Amino acid sequence: MDGGVSENSYSSKRTVVTEGEWAGWHYYPGGDPYEDLVGPFYSRIDDKGPICAFRPERRHMNGGMFMHGGCIMSFADFCLFEIAREPLSQSGGNSVTATFNGEFVGAAVEGEIVECRGEVVKAGRSMVFVRGLITQGDNPIMSFSSVLKKTGSRKT
Repeated sequence: MDGGVSENSYSSKRTVVTEGEWAGWHYYPGGDPYEDLVGPFYSRIDDKGPICAFRPERRHMNGGMFMHGGCIMSFADFCLFEIAREPLSQSGGNSVTATFNGEFVGAAVEGEIVECRGEVVKAGRSMVFVRGLITQGDNPIMSFSSVLKKTGSRKT
């Protein structure tokens, strides 16, 4: 998420779903071509904080019919920025993933919602440290930690 405040930035694409299964959740149609291809991924804030989710389809599965590790990592990367949305927005919103560490601890299957919760461990002047856990029901799928680097405005 290399967002910002310009009309054509990732952040400006943030949209609330108004009907169906994901009503009340946010997503980013047209905000990130790769996420449009792999997702859509959704987020919202509830009484426990930020939560991200999506429903895996057959196209998200590997040859063993479990969710592909690359899809899990893509979802985790999306989640990082949603978990860190508040501290990132205080500095203009522009940022990139500097480091990512993840442990696959379980498998996800088609059709059941996958969720992620996490926390900002520390928000510094130029770096935000984040950790999270992706689950499907009560089953942990991936634990991860990351550092997000705040950047200046992109020149287009």
